[in-house]
Parts: sequence; structure tokens; C-alpha cells
Amino acid sequence: MNPSSPRLDALRARLAASGIDAVVLPSSDPHLSEYLPAHWQGRAWMSGFTGSMGTAVVTRDTAGVWADSRYWVQAEAELAGGGFSLMKIGTPADPGHADWLAAHLPAGATVAVDGDVLGLAAARQLAATLEAKGIRLRTDLDLLAAVWPDRPALPAAPVYEHERAPVSRAAKLAGVREAMAREGADWHWLSTLDDIAWLFNLRGSDVEFNPVFLSHALVGKSGATLFVGEGKVDADLSARLAADGVALAPYETARGALAALPADARVLIDPRRLTYGFRQAIPEGATVIEAVNPSVFAKSRKTPEEMALLRETMAHDGAALAEFFAWFEAAMARGERITELTIDEQATAARARRPGYVSLSFATIAGFNANGAMPHYRATEAAHAVIAGDGLLLIDSGGQYAGGTTDITRVVPVGTPSAEQKRDFTVVLKGLIALSRARFPVGIRAPMLDAIARAPMWAEGVDYGHGTGHGVGWFLNVHEGPQSISFRGAAEPFTAMQAGMLTSIEPGVYRPGKWGVRLENLVLCQPDGASEFGEFLRFEAATLCPIDTRCVVVEMLTAVERDWLDAYHAEVRARVGPLVEGAAREWLERRTVAL
Repeated sequence: MNPSSPRLDALRARLAASGIDAVVLPSSDPHLSEYLPAHWQGRAWMSGFTGSMGTAVVTRDTAGVWADSRYWVQAEAELAGGGFSLMKIGTPADPGHADWLAAHLPAGATVAVDGDVLGLAAARQLAATLEAKGIRLRTDLDLLAAVWPDRPALPAAPVYEHERAPVSRAAKLAGVREAMAREGADWHWLSTLDDIAWLFNLRGSDVEFNPVFLSHALVGKSGATLFVGEGKVDADLSARLAADGVALAPYETARGALAALPADARVLIDPRRLTYGFRQAIPEGATVIEAVNPSVFAKSRKTPEEMALLRETMAHDGAALAEFFAWFEAAMARGERITELTIDEQATAARARRPGYVSLSFATIAGFNANGAMPHYRATEAAHAVIAGDGLLLIDSGGQYAGGTTDITRVVPVGTPSAEQKRDFTVVLKGLIALSRARFPVGIRAPMLDAIARAPMWAEGVDYGHGTGHGVGWFLNVHEGPQSISFRGAAEPFTAMQAGMLTSIEPGVYRPGKWGVRLENLVLCQPDGASEFGEFLRFEAATLCPIDTRCVVVEMLTAVERDWLDAYHAEVRARVGPLVEGAAREWLERRTVAL
């Protein structure tokens, strides 16, 4: 029985007592984080669905979770028996949770959502949709607070200096102030944790997999205030911050400080990276300037020093994977019992032996056959597969290192893969190669590149439901903007690819109940000359790990595609080879033989 049932009853009782007809539970916190501290995982606690993305809606007699295709299989299993229905985002039958509420609630009804965790843009859309049908939206209630008696406390891990950051805190603050001046702002408010960690050259461990810490920041023309939990910054670090004009204030005082700005303040905010509650705290008379946080652009464009450190990190990550795959193939040959959980343990241990390793960059996805068909599958002690028989093993993993963040997906054969499995693998490989080889003009919006990876796959009659690529931080969040190579993304000017950006390329094919194939490399965007039509960019492969040619139908590849794969494997062998020895070196040489 899904444990959400009594919780759902308690929440409905609270709805009735508060005169509320429906409540929206988004997957977010006051910082709009992708991965949430336990304190704000209310949607998962209430519904039982543990996926990182999704929105729950509870009315007096109905409950649903809206999730996209990456989570459908997982959500159906986790929601079973708990009173929640799965609402499939992106299907003709699903109107979206806002439209669903507008259609199912009568005029005069009231919908509640905690404004402190609802994005400003999402709040505006929800309010407009509901108001058009005469439905009231309340954002001043946290209904979970009354029904979640053992709600976890806020994390208390210490904040530390990122000593390998090549650009000083003072220089970054100066750059942000220059951007503020161009916008005509004298104050800039930040709530997104990766922006704050980047700007102040600080790191933490408050959010699983992301080296960030709970905080807000207010940057003025001559000073800045960092709102962070008391005791999280020691005296020495506090003194260094003060030397750069950064004062500390308690985390819980952030909203009050924003509300206390002068009435004539000119405040720069990013509406995509601020919650409705904090927007409401800005004094009514203040001038609000809406623009993308300057730090978003700056941190996305890795400096030459950051790229050099990242290349070293990628080589060590590749060495860790060479050691892991050498172990895996040898253990399988010996007939050892290996499960999806074993894969996670061994891959993580191999990374942990590498210099600069801090943590995983996300929860490892190790899915054998049917489990690989769930893009965000996660094996658990209660439900996991043994790696045995014939098929495909998909492994999506990554690490946080002091010199950069990694994210890679590989698929390897177990036993003898079928002809159809190998065909799917090769089609996905063609998509990866197509975008990896792309040359395109400066200024091209990232979403427009999505079709380049899909075109070879469309030609074979296959497709996938998720985006093709996301930005990646430098020892920061594994998902960052402003670029997103996805057909769902808006091709706005700020999404344009720029030199220095680190981005994933990860096409896939998923056959529910059978198998999944996804291949993922990280690439660095680099200048690639100019012509009378302007400046051009290309991608440099950053990820260094062989693509298993045992799954490739060579006849399906063109000569250009074969040459790309051979050149990539030669690069992997040259850069990872010096970092491994013994069985790992033998495995690397075996898996990088030219086609």
C-alpha cells in the first residue's frame, strides 16, 4: 500500500478546514532547485512519486501527479494504490495541471499553493488561467506544514571556499555590477543556489549531488549580503568574505531584507529564477527590472583555465570508467552475481579513487533491459535486476570533482544482444555523431540544434521524448542554463550557444518493457572560424570513454561516421591511456580499436 493514503486524507481534512478546494504541490523550493533538500520534498512525501520532476494536485475528491514521459513507468508503479492518478504531460489527453484545475473547479473556488516555492513565471501562468474561470489563487499558505509532523529540518552542512576557482570573487562581483549598471539597477537579488555558489566562489553540500548551499544574496553597488544559515560559515571564511565587501546575515531574514529596500530602489531580478513569494516582498514603489541573472551567462561560458581543469577531470573520469568496465567484464566472465546496485557501487568506488573527487553529480542510473527503457530509472534494494542472460545494460552516471562536473551515458552488451537492439544502438549513435560534428553560426539558439541529432533517427522511424542536451556547470549543478538543446525549449535570444559552454548530447531510443539505449557525451562549444556569413562554432568532445562497438551495425554507418568514431576512440586512448594500467589499460585498448 502506498504510504501516501493517510497523508492524503490528512491533507484533504486541512483543505476543508481552510476553505480551500484544491492545492498544488510543485517539485521546488525557495531557490527553484532541481534536486531538493528533504525539507521541501513535499510532493514526493505526499504522493509517493520520487521522480525529480512533477507536480501534484489534490482536490477534495481527486488527486493527480503530472509527469513527463521520462517518468511514466516509474510514476505508475510508485503511485499505485495511493489515491493518486498519473497525468501524462505531453499527451493529447492531458491539458496540464493549470488547465485541468480551470476545467474541473467551479467559479468561486479557491486553489492554494505555497508562493515561496512557486516560480514567478509559473505563478503568473497559473493565476491567469484560474482567474479567467473565476477561480481564486492563494499563495500565502503552506498546507503541508500542518500535516507533515516529522518534516526534516533544513540542512546544516558547512560552507567552504572553492579554492580552484580561477576567477576571484571580487572580479565576479565587479562583472555582475557592470551588468547591473547596463540595466540601470542599483540592487540585484539572487535566490538560485548555483548562481550564488559561482558568484561567491563558495561550495556546500546542502543539496544532494550539487555542491551548493541554501542561501539568498543581495548585491548592491558597493557591497553584498549573503543570507545563509548561522554557523555554516566559519570565522576565517567570514573574514575573507568581508574583505571582498560581503556581509553575512541569517538565512531566515532574507525576505525581510528584500522588503526593506528603499522605496526608490531599482532591483534587477530574473523572473525565471525567482519565486512568487520573494517577488511579492519587493516594495511596491521600487522599480523592478526583469532580465536573466548576469551570473547565468558568465558561469555558462567556461574560462580557458576552467576548460583546462575540466579536460584533466574528464581524463580521470574516463580512467575511472575504464577501471570499472574492466572489472565488470571480468566479473561477468567469472560468473559473479552482479545487480544494478552493484554497478552503482563499483562505478562510484572507481570514481572515488580519482583525484579531486567530491561526490556523484546525480543518482546513478543502471538499467538492464526493460529497466533501461525508463530514462530516469533508479534501482533500489526493494526493486532491482540481476545482470544475467542476454541484452543491454544502460549506465548513466557522473561525478562532481573540484576540477569539473561529469555526466556520461554508455550502453554495453550482456551476453548476445539481438539484431534489433544493435540496430537501435546504431541509430542512437548516428544521432550522437550528427550533432557532435555540427558546425553552426554564432547566435543560433540551442533548441534549434535538437533536430540535428534527431534527423538520422527520424530517417529510421524512431524518436525520443526528452531533450537532446543540457548545460553543465563547472563543479556545480549537472543541469544549468541558459542553453537547452530541446524541441520543448523556447528559442529565445538568451538561449544562444556561446563559446565555452559545456553541454550534453544524449539521444536515445526506449522500448517500454524491452530495453533502452541512450548515448551521452559532454561537449565544449568552441570557435570554428568565420566566413562572409559570420563567425561559426563547433563542439569539442569532452567526455572520454569508449562507445562499445560490439553493439554497432557497422554497415549502417557512413564513412564519415566511421571516421568520427575512430578519431574519437583514438583521442580517448591517447588521453586516458597514461592514467590506467593493467586490466584497465588492456580494456581501454581493446575497446578503442578502429572499426
